[in-house]
Amino acid sequence: MVATEEFLADPAELSTWIGRPADDLKLLAALRAATRRFRGAAGHPVTLVTDETVTLDGTGRRTLLLPVWPVTAVSRVLLEGQELVEGTDFSWSETGILRRLGGLCWPDRLRCLQVTYSHGWTQVPEDIQEVVIDQARTMLALRPAVQAMQTGGQTITYGAQAAVGVTDQWAKAVARHKVRTSGDA
Repeated sequence: MVATEEFLADPAELSTWIGRPADDLKLLAALRAATRRFRGAAGHPVTLVTDETVTLDGTGRRTLLLPVWPVTAVSRVLLEGQELVEGTDFSWSETGILRRLGGLCWPDRLRCLQVTYSHGWTQVPEDIQEVVIDQARTMLALRPAVQAMQTGGQTITYGAQAAVGVTDQWAKAVARHKVRTSGDA
């Protein structure tokens, strides 16, 4: 089973890790919560969004970054209400660069651009799937307000990242896939 839009990772993979059936309600709830957390931290759905219209500030430079990548299409660019022509007035890349052509720059004005574009992943990247699985595993393993547990001669201590819910791997995946702002350029 491939990850659906509801989940950023495959329930069957989480099932393999924790030994519960893939349709277990707690497993699905943890995976759904981990998916929501990642989407919230990244600031967008991650999966493919078609024809989203955003209003952007001009940079005063030849290039600007669209907020979300990968970009799969740019269907319309309006500069102060005037429609621009792809290949003549602007070009774009999958990485989200929108370049002004003809030796011109984007104006250095707020809210002067309206861009309609499609972005996101048709298949969720493996780094996202992995951290979402890890987050869901942690949610299923943690007992609220318990930092250490002892059973017989065995003690389990939950690390700070488990209690907080953020690992270095999670932070790196979010940073790589988060919504970009003009300050990121």
